[in-house]
Order: sequence, then C-alpha cells, then structure tokens
Amino acid sequence: MTGRLPRTARSDARGNRARILAAARAVFGEEGLGAPMREVARQADVGPATLYRHFPTKRALIVEAFAEQRRACHAIVGDALADPDPWHGFQSLIERICELHALSRGFADVFMAAFPEATDFTADRQRVLRAVAELARRAQETGRLRSGFVVDDLTLMLMAHRGLQDTPHEARLQASRRFAAYVIEAFHTVPAPEAPTPLPPAPRLQLAHEPITP
Repeated sequence: MTGRLPRTARSDARGNRARILAAARAVFGEEGLGAPMREVARQADVGPATLYRHFPTKRALIVEAFAEQRRACHAIVGDALADPDPWHGFQSLIERICELHALSRGFADVFMAAFPEATDFTADRQRVLRAVAELARRAQETGRLRSGFVVDDLTLMLMAHRGLQDTPHEARLQASRRFAAYVIEAFHTVPAPEAPTPLPPAPRLQLAHEPITP
C-alpha cells in the first residue's frame, strides 16, 4: 500500500497538469491572453491551488501551453528557408504563419508581443522576421516579389490579420486563407502573361448585430 501511494499521487499530478495545459490552450486560444487563470482552473476541473502548484505564474503556463505552436513556428521558418524556390518559400511562410495565428488567439497575441514578459516568443518573432528578410531578398532577385517590399510590411500584415480573431470560430480559418491570398497577390510581381492565382472561397461573415441577408 505504501509503495502504491506515491505512484498514484504522481499519476494524479500528471493528469492534473495535462488537463491544465489542455484547458489553457482552449481558453487562451479562444479568449486571448486576457482570460483569467481561474477560468483555466475551472475548465481543467482543478482548484486554484493545484493550478498554481504546477504553474506559479501566468507566464509559465503560457510558455508551456503554446510550446507546440512554437515548434510549429520553427518548422515553418525552416521549411521556407530550405525551399529551392524563394518565392514559394516566401508565400508558404505567410500562408502558414497566418493559419497558425488564426487557430489560436492566444498564440497570435503572445507572438505579437501583447504579453511582453514572454521573451521566448520575442525570439520566435525575431526568427520569423529574419527569415522573411532573407526570403524577400532572394525572391526580389528572381523578380517575383515587389522591389518595394520591406520586412515591416509583414508586421503590418499580421497586425491587420489579428482583426480576424473577431470573426466566428468556424469561419476564421477560411477568412485567414483568403486574407493571406490577397496579401500574397499584393506582394507578387505578376509577369504579363501569367494569370493571377484564384482566391480561396470567401467565408460568410457579418458585423455585430447585423443579420446576413440571403
């Protein structure tokens, strides 16, 4: 009996930690980083003391909860830089970063420095910007990226993209893909004989309190 109790306690602790992280990804992902810790505890079905025993600060919880998104961000950058076609690498980076942000309001917030204490994400943002600068240089040499593009244009694009977080969850990813397609088209120097790439389907959206007409 004595030998089993510590193992049971460790198993319970692992279960609590897993539920807390799942709840944090759901709560912060949908509501953003302003969501209170007590809401995470409520969704995880644990008490505040248990939550803070595993994660003493909100920053610690956020860093751990979005570890998977950080790894995905690193993979996006690596794939884009390794692409032998600079324009395709540039294009895929924009599409995939927008999709990553669309899937989680919390990750978009922390990536865009709405939570300045999370220095880990500041490094990720700088990594993306350096990759965009390098890809832009290569793509401009091929003539497929507008010569006037600067890295600050990506920041401007992501700031505008954050507005999509106010769209209904079920339409957000579709809206993000269409937004990214418009942005890429704006960045692209299209040769005269080449037809523009068709846009993804438009989502059904509405402003607050405004019904959609058939």
